Amino acid sequence: METLDPAPLKKARTINLDPHFYGTFAEIGAGQEIARYFFTAGRASQTIAKTISAYDMTFSDSIYGKTGRYVCEDRVIRMLDHEFSLLVERLGAQRGGQTRFFALADTVATSSHSDPSAKCHGWMGIRFQTKPKGPTHDYILHVRMRDRSRLQQQEALGILGVNLVDLAHEIPKDRTELLERLMQNLSSDRIEINCLHVKGPDLSHFDNRLLNLEMVKLRIADAVIFEPDGKMANPSDFLFKKPALVQRGTFRPVTNVNVTLMEKGVEQFRSNLLKGTDPLVICEMTMNSLTNQGQVEEQDFLDRVDTLCALNYTVLLSNFDLFYQLKSFLRTYTDQPLAMIIGASFLEKIYLGEHYRTLPGGVLEGFSRLFDESTSLVVFPYKSDNLCQTAKTFHPPDNMNHLHQFLMSSGKIVDIADCDEVDTSIHSSDVREMLSSGDPAWESLVPAVVAKMIRSRKMFGAK
Repeated sequence: METLDPAPLKKARTINLDPHFYGTFAEIGAGQEIARYFFTAGRASQTIAKTISAYDMTFSDSIYGKTGRYVCEDRVIRMLDHEFSLLVERLGAQRGGQTRFFALADTVATSSHSDPSAKCHGWMGIRFQTKPKGPTHDYILHVRMRDRSRLQQQEALGILGVNLVDLAHEIPKDRTELLERLMQNLSSDRIEINCLHVKGPDLSHFDNRLLNLEMVKLRIADAVIFEPDGKMANPSDFLFKKPALVQRGTFRPVTNVNVTLMEKGVEQFRSNLLKGTDPLVICEMTMNSLTNQGQVEEQDFLDRVDTLCALNYTVLLSNFDLFYQLKSFLRTYTDQPLAMIIGASFLEKIYLGEHYRTLPGGVLEGFSRLFDESTSLVVFPYKSDNLCQTAKTFHPPDNMNHLHQFLMSSGKIVDIADCDEVDTSIHSSDVREMLSSGDPAWESLVPAVVAKMIRSRKMFGAK
């Protein structure tokens, strides 16, 4: 018989010994892995009002309502709504005056990794009170399981669920404590959390954007997504079956050149690959671009997100140093065409063999990971006083020349059309220098809505 991990088992028993914290466990897809810890720990009658696993779709639909997708955020929220309301309805008069109610829910898909296409992921959430008859609070997260076997995935989910109940039982004082306790007895080799949001009056000291930034910083997540309205998005739902155009940059601040290149990239992408369909436009920043002498400047990061969202762009924050890593991340969630906008000056770096030394197949494996039948690089020109470099005029090392010509002729690397009048030599650093010196010419280099935000909020060193 399987032995449960003693550390979360001890944590579950501590919670069980509190007679004033009482609730429901609703778990779909991996068995009742979380509730099992509380049952095994002893004194579960003081914590568990009900456990349920509406595994059959007909039963699940009859309880929580019909849905198009069963492993999604909407489903777990419906589960929380239903189960918490039922607790208050049936037990509120009896014990609501001395009990903090909670409802934990998850909907997950586990699978053996012998199937490379398997998507082992799920949504988990808990709704809870911090005082009897008080307002509700939520933790809701999306998780990807990285263990090879279904049994290991179930075990990791059980540990994560116990940690989540513990965070509801005792509120953490800051986001570092929250994330440390959430990942206690787990590692990023087993679990990736790529979307986490919290709400409720006693959780108001948490900024969801900074919380998700911290997850990328600590490598709990490979990447996180901010929707144009500034809210956190789960990649699995947000990118599902969508074509995407990505531009990597610092965006400190976003410039008119950035916007023009994305508009031209969208136009070319739409006409060449999408047959009129609009792609999702994503501005990607890496963690390296957020650091100053090794420290992350949080307000600077929030300013970048706000200005990009004001232009209705999606923002992706990642730990991906190399483009093939970014492409692999996107391809995990969508099978639609992908394009990445890069400057011609970056082509030299893409062909450097040193970037692929960790791959058994070296450069060839790296390029095979970067390109597939519906992924391309869209190149904008690098301009200086005496040079205009494009993908066509770029000369890679001699041993890479045939590879470059093949990628060009097959449409995997293409130049952005109609860029002759775009001054791609203008960078965000030029804007910051003008802001620092008080040169008003900076306003002509950024979109009007961004200029207004910079002036009113004194962003990026504005005086």
